[in-house]
Amino acid sequence: MKPGPIAAAVLLAAFLVLRRRKLEPTLKIGGAIVVVGLLIYGSGLIQLPDFKKIVEDAGNKLGNWTYLVVGVMAFFETGAFVGLIAPGETFLIFGGVVAGQGTISLVLLIAITWACAVLGDLASYYAGRKLGRAFLIKHGPKVQITEERVHQVEAFFDRHGGKAIFLGRFVGLVRAVNPFLAGSSRMPMRRFLPYDVVGAGAWATMLLVLGYVFWQSFDQVLHYAEQGTLALGTTIVVLVALVWGYRHYRVEENRERTVAWIDAQLDRPALRPVAAVVRPVARWAKGPLRFFWNRITPGQLGLELTTLLAFAAVGSFAFLGNAIELDHKDLLTGDKTAFRWADKIRSDTLDHVAKVLTHLGSLTVVLIGLVATLAVLLTRRRINEAVTLAGGMLLTYVAVHVAKDVVDRPRPEGALVSTDGMSFPSGHAAYAFAWIAMAVVLTRTLPGLARTTAAIVVAVVVAVVVGLTRIYLRAHFLSDVVGGWGLAATTFSLCGMAGLVVAFLRHNGSRT
Repeated sequence: MKPGPIAAAVLLAAFLVLRRRKLEPTLKIGGAIVVVGLLIYGSGLIQLPDFKKIVEDAGNKLGNWTYLVVGVMAFFETGAFVGLIAPGETFLIFGGVVAGQGTISLVLLIAITWACAVLGDLASYYAGRKLGRAFLIKHGPKVQITEERVHQVEAFFDRHGGKAIFLGRFVGLVRAVNPFLAGSSRMPMRRFLPYDVVGAGAWATMLLVLGYVFWQSFDQVLHYAEQGTLALGTTIVVLVALVWGYRHYRVEENRERTVAWIDAQLDRPALRPVAAVVRPVARWAKGPLRFFWNRITPGQLGLELTTLLAFAAVGSFAFLGNAIELDHKDLLTGDKTAFRWADKIRSDTLDHVAKVLTHLGSLTVVLIGLVATLAVLLTRRRINEAVTLAGGMLLTYVAVHVAKDVVDRPRPEGALVSTDGMSFPSGHAAYAFAWIAMAVVLTRTLPGLARTTAAIVVAVVVAVVVGLTRIYLRAHFLSDVVGGWGLAATTFSLCGMAGLVVAFLRHNGSRT
């Protein structure tokens, strides 16, 4: 007899009975099967196979093919509605387990999965825009999407589109159809994509890291699973409490009743010192704090903060991922390949052109452009934008030099230009990103659709060209350039978010 599995079966059975009116039939059947299985296993009638050996064999056989398997499943999860049949979380957790064995790189797996998840969402989104509302009305009932629900979805996306995209990524059924519904309800791409990038990145990273950590402590997990059911019991209690709390405090009367009870407790003499601190904060929370929360929570702000958050998420991953990999590798994926491609196209003419264009990322040239941009902003009294831009450049400069000292990566051999200092991250690539920041700020100051599109496109091209010249001239590895872009994207995005907060404070103060 094994008391652990039997106790787990009893707890799960009790949960199913208590929640029988709220659970769907499939969950009831699945839960009942698990209960029966736990009881049989706990009685000692059967012995479980060696799961660790099975996972090890599967990971060794797949090897680098794991990248393809997990990436494809992440794409099809929403791109082809596979998530309605086979939840993609299983494949992601398995991919993290394989990475935990040391067979593949966790950082590269996250990057591939993140990109594939976003591409799958975009495919589903465009399918929704192409097929439209008529397709949902005709074929939606097959997956329980009635015309009434279509009306509800259109209204929901109109009010909470960003939040629906972000949070829907963590709910199986919603995740599978969310992008299609966003496209069919005509959510603008510029609103859909930032929330989707943040949600897909958080989803992919969480599940892959979960599998990675699980494998690293697989023996301990098995040990605790065999010894007791604390984790299962705790999980059930926490989930029930969260569901109950959400449903209870969704009702305004319940929230007011709780606030009244807290006020009554704070009126007690022993708690008056606490009340002196809590009540002013609570009064302030009704105004600016609530506004901040609504804007900072993905889906509540308008587009600017969430877009900056998406840039910061991707940028920080590009920088930190490469930095972590360099801790135990000399060359990363693509470093050698990039140099081989550069050697194949090398010529005297390209050498001269690259040596000229690479100066667009030098600190001196970028500072000249920055000073000119700041002059335009100051003449138009855009002080906040000027300070934000200057702060982003200063933070980027400091971060580049700190990262070079910390990572301490030597330069590539055979550079065609003079270099000094360490290699990672590329300072030229990081500084060149400032052209994009300057273009974005200037388009806010000098509006105009044609000018906006042209300025940002040109700035992006300049940043990309500078990075490519650093690789072509063998001044940096590909991973150095990607790390430089990522670092600058993070620093400028963080400063931009701080600028939005300052702008709100000034606006809020002027109203009061």
